[in-house]
Amino acid sequence: MNASLLKRLPLMLLIAVSLLAAFGGSALAAGDPTGEILMAAAEDPASEALTFVWLTIAAVLVFFMQAGFGLVESGFAQAKNTVNIWSKNYMDLCIGGLAYFFFGYGVMYGTDIGGFIGSDGFLLLGDYYDVAHARDWFFQMVFAATAATIVSGAMSERTRITAYMAYSFILSGIVYPLSGHWVWGGGWLANMGFHDFAGSGVVHMMGGFVGLVGAKMVGPRIGKFNEDGTPNHMPPHNATYIVLGGLILFLGWFGFNAGSTLSGTDLRLSMIAVNTMLAALAGTTVYVYIVLIRTGKISLTGAVNGSLAGLVAITAPCAVVAPWAALVIGGLAAVVLMFSERFVEYVLKVDDPVGAVSVHGTVGLFGVLMVGVFADGSYGGVSGLIAGNAAQFVTQLIGGIVLLVWALVGGGIMFALIKVGMGLRASDEEQIAGLDEHEHGMAAYQLT
Repeated sequence: MNASLLKRLPLMLLIAVSLLAAFGGSALAAGDPTGEILMAAAEDPASEALTFVWLTIAAVLVFFMQAGFGLVESGFAQAKNTVNIWSKNYMDLCIGGLAYFFFGYGVMYGTDIGGFIGSDGFLLLGDYYDVAHARDWFFQMVFAATAATIVSGAMSERTRITAYMAYSFILSGIVYPLSGHWVWGGGWLANMGFHDFAGSGVVHMMGGFVGLVGAKMVGPRIGKFNEDGTPNHMPPHNATYIVLGGLILFLGWFGFNAGSTLSGTDLRLSMIAVNTMLAALAGTTVYVYIVLIRTGKISLTGAVNGSLAGLVAITAPCAVVAPWAALVIGGLAAVVLMFSERFVEYVLKVDDPVGAVSVHGTVGLFGVLMVGVFADGSYGGVSGLIAGNAAQFVTQLIGGIVLLVWALVGGGIMFALIKVGMGLRASDEEQIAGLDEHEHGMAAYQLT
C-alpha cells in the first residue's frame, strides 16, 4: 500500500462506512431510540433520568480535558510547533471519535466472543440504536479520545501529522477497544477479578506505553541527546499554558473518576471525588518538596506533572480505597514519576517532551497495583493486602502485565505499519524550521 493511499485511508473508510449506514441502517433499526421503553420499564424513572444527566455532564468534563492536554503539550514544546500540536490534539478527537463509532464501541462493548472481543454494536445499529447505548457511547468515546491524545505528547515536535492521524484512527478503533473489552466489556481480565475502576490501566497505561513505542520508533528531537547519549534540557516555551492545561485536566478528572460510577444515584461518587482530590494534592506537594530539597527551587512544571501523577495513580483504585490511602497513593506516585522520568530519559534514551510515558504509563501501572494493596473491601467487594487478600494483588499484577504487553506489542505493530507505509518522522529541515510552517503554513504567534 503506497503512502498516498494510506494518507487517504481514514477518509475512504469514513465514506464507505457512512454509505453502509445510510443504505443499511434503517433496515436494521431496533432498540429504543426515544427511551419510551426504558422509562416505562424503570422502577424509578427519576433515578434513571438522573443517571443520564450525570453521565452526560461527566462526559462533557472529560471531553474538555482535550483542551488541557493541548495546553500542556503546546506549553512544553517550542513555539514553532504550537499549531502542529493543537492540530494533532483536535484531529485525534475527531478522527478517533469516528473510529470509535465505526468499530471501537462494538469491539469494546459488543456481544462478547470468548472473552476477547465484542462482535456487534458497530455504528450503533440494530439493538444499539438505543438511548442507553447512545449515553454510554458518548461517555466511553471521550475516554478513548483521552487514550489517543496522551500519545501526542510523547511524540511531539517530530512526528508527521498525517501519520499521527492514521495512528489515532487505528488506536481508537482497534488497539484501545480490545484491551477495554478485556477489562470493562465483560472480557477475560474482568472475569479474573481484575479491577480498574476508571482507567489507570485501560486508558492511561495504554496511552503512556503506546507513546513509549511511538517515541522510540520516531526517534528523538534534533539536539535532544549528545553524541555520548547524555540528554539536553529543552525548555518549554509557555509556562502559563502548562499550568492552565494542568488545571483543566485536574477539573476534568472529576468527570473521569466520579463519572465512572455509571450511575447518578451511586453515593460513592462523593468518596471518589475526595480521593481524586487528595491524591492530586499529595502528588503535587511531594514532587515539589523533593525538588525544593534537592535544588532549592520550586518547580512549576514539576507541580503540574506531580498532580497529574497523583490523578493517574488514583484512577484505578479511587472507588475502593479510603481517603488516607488516596493520600499515600498520590504521594508515592510522585516518587514513582521521578524515578521513571530519569529511567526513560537516561536509560532508555527516549525523548518524551511532556513526560507522558512516565506520568501515564509507569504511574498508571502503579495505580493498577495499588488496588491490590489498599482496597479495603468497603465497595464492590474489592479488597487487597491491607484487608488480608493477597490474591487481588496477584490479579492486579497479571492484569497490569497484560496491558503493558498489549500496549507495547499493539503499538509496535501499528507504528511499524505506519512507518513503512507513509513514514513517521518529519525531516531534519522541517524540524529545524518548525512543523507549523511546513505542515500547516501558519504560525501560532503573529508579531506584526
